[in-house]
Amino acid sequence: MNLASQPGPPEVGDPAAVRHMQCMEIWGGNEPVDSAVVMPGLDAWIYSRPFGDAGAGGDVHYVSSCATGRITRLLLADVSGHGAVVAQTAQALRRLMQRYVNYIDQTALVRAMNWRFALLSDAGSFATAIVSTFFAPTNDLTLCLAGHPPPLLYRARTGAWSLLREQRSEAGNIPLGVDQVVSDWSQFGVKLEIGDLVLCYTDALIESRGADGQMLGSAGLLKLVARFDAVDASLLLRRLLHDMASLHEGNLSNDDVTILLFRPNGQGKVVRLRDKILAPLRVVGGLLKAAAPSGGAPPPWPEVSLANLGGAMLRRLNRGWSAKNRAAQSDPPAPTA
Repeated sequence: MNLASQPGPPEVGDPAAVRHMQCMEIWGGNEPVDSAVVMPGLDAWIYSRPFGDAGAGGDVHYVSSCATGRITRLLLADVSGHGAVVAQTAQALRRLMQRYVNYIDQTALVRAMNWRFALLSDAGSFATAIVSTFFAPTNDLTLCLAGHPPPLLYRARTGAWSLLREQRSEAGNIPLGVDQVVSDWSQFGVKLEIGDLVLCYTDALIESRGADGQMLGSAGLLKLVARFDAVDASLLLRRLLHDMASLHEGNLSNDDVTILLFRPNGQGKVVRLRDKILAPLRVVGGLLKAAAPSGGAPPPWPEVSLANLGGAMLRRLNRGWSAKNRAAQSDPPAPTA
């Protein structure tokens, strides 16, 4: 199939073509999709096409919104294997997204994902993944790269693209399911501004070849994306797919292809009174649904933390207190007499 002739993601301005996420909603899977998604704090565009135009593939994508709309989580995983194993894995990941939908801290989610893939290790199943959590009141984005290629970051203030990755060594970020005893993955954060863009992708993009026949890699993809005008984000994926398919014969046709682009929209700074009132009812409703005999959904417990229960101000205080503790722990012990 010639991707150059395929339609790109719809424009956010077209209400008929946009999916508006509701609070406590999880959306996604491993089926083909070409859609824009609007959440309280983020606008996103998702394009996913399984290998060979199959009805489902090995790339799994999910987005979720918490009970108040403050917490948006985005998951992109490249799962090894095919068929029933991947389908079951996609459903398991949906359940985990539901279980931790009200958590700001994504550590428990990543641990649970690793445990799930460890259980499938005998079948040779593992995954690279990027898990990211956006907290709308402060525009903070937290990322975990589990063996996954780094996303690209566009800064509207400078008009420049760069690789978004942790400055220190990433040796600890191994794929999920490779080692079930690993308890923590390195995570890092970045503060986004209105107009900034984050582009996540699976390895079909960096394994594509340039006009010289060489693999693009992350650096080559960065150079390609840097040529585009990022002002109209709704057209960026369309242009990227077109140019990559035109660079070299066979590009984007030998593997699953998934791209996730998102940006802060400034709409989640303050939780609406309606959502403040309805949030406890939404959580209780989710718990009752999980407890029902015909339910089966995991209970969406809220995270018990200052950051989640106390709002943005307490989150800043808690983050500052944690930083002081880390600094104190890193200081050498005082000499004894």
